[in-house]
Amino acid sequence: METNGYHLLLPEGTLDYFTISDVKESSTEIVIYLEEKNEAPQEYSESKVESKGFYDPIVVQDFPIRGKKVYLNIRRRRWVLKDENRYVSRNWKLVAQGSRMTQEFATFLKELY
Repeated sequence: METNGYHLLLPEGTLDYFTISDVKESSTEIVIYLEEKNEAPQEYSESKVESKGFYDPIVVQDFPIRGKKVYLNIRRRRWVLKDENRYVSRNWKLVAQGSRMTQEFATFLKELY
């Protein structure tokens, strides 16, 4: 799937943590599919972690472009701490403080879980 150019529609810093896995465009809407990268959260860098798939996707409506509705279909990753046998995910509050990601987008992601 050709995804060049669609990165320009995303909130700043999004591609630091997500990849565009697909884009579907029709005459009325654009859906950008995002998957969180398989890079364990920094706060667990000293632990044994393993990716265990994704949470259910969340669909967010973004600003319309040229009369088309724009949706972000976001799949957040989860990891298991092998020594503790518990699931963890990225702390979006920490991400907002230490990255280029917009505070609004990080706040939205933080509120989801």
